[in-house]
Amino acid sequence: MNALDVLGDPVRRRILELLAETEHSSGDVVKVIHAEFGITQAAVSQQLRVLRENGFARVRPDGAKRIYAVETAPFQEIDQWLERFRGHWEPKLQALDTEVARGKRKHLPTRGAE
Repeated sequence: MNALDVLGDPVRRRILELLAETEHSSGDVVKVIHAEFGITQAAVSQQLRVLRENGFARVRPDGAKRIYAVETAPFQEIDQWLERFRGHWEPKLQALDTEVARGKRKHLPTRGAE
């Protein structure tokens, strides 16, 4: 499965968002995902396995718990793929940044106007 296929699933994306914040036990991930998506513990475990097998997550034992953390290497593959498209949006974002800065300058109180 390529990186974009892995990220195509909203449950896997949400799990990665959780793991990007901090490490989580599988039980904690199950609680959040069940509350948000209504899927079973077995289904969440399957999604964690997909993330682990495709290099997006790593797991370590901590007593009886399994602690998951995000792996960043697959995101480099996505970043490289996106590189060819950046030229389409970067100039527009830079222009937007310029306009925002101009707007801020317009709304600044002038000295002595108090």
